[in-house]
Amino acid sequence: MDKRTLSFILNGDPMEVEIEPHLTLLQLLRDRLELTGTKEGCGMGECGACTVLLDGKAINSCIFPALEAEGKNVVTIEGLTDVHGNLHPIQKAFIEKGAIQCGFCTPGMVLSAKALLEESPKPTEEEIRNGIAGNLCRCTGYIQIIQAVKAASGQ
Repeated sequence: MDKRTLSFILNGDPMEVEIEPHLTLLQLLRDRLELTGTKEGCGMGECGACTVLLDGKAINSCIFPALEAEGKNVVTIEGLTDVHGNLHPIQKAFIEKGAIQCGFCTPGMVLSAKALLEESPKPTEEEIRNGIAGNLCRCTGYIQIIQAVKAASGQ
């Protein structure tokens, strides 16, 4: 099968990889680049476990063709820590508010929250609910997640 060259920015670093045209962004991240923080849940874009940021917008990487990331900026959960390995304020808020239980949904949920807070720095509870609507959590009941997003926004 023909391979194609994909050039993009990954967690702040220029990246160039040879890939098969059928790969999803999730497959590229997890299987080829070994960034396993992005989780594979439903494989159909319904659960949000695979959420990453593409040019600042939350997307489901399990249904996103990797080649569509050409020239774009991709951020995974691994890209949120600073150069010293310190957690992002959203990650800290999730820990402080108990918004993490099993942790499977957490990377996607945190990235959806980041996209929301970039767009709306002081979101209402309704905006938070809408902002994380594409992410399913089977453990927390969402109350702690909403509290964590509010805390991360300074509310």
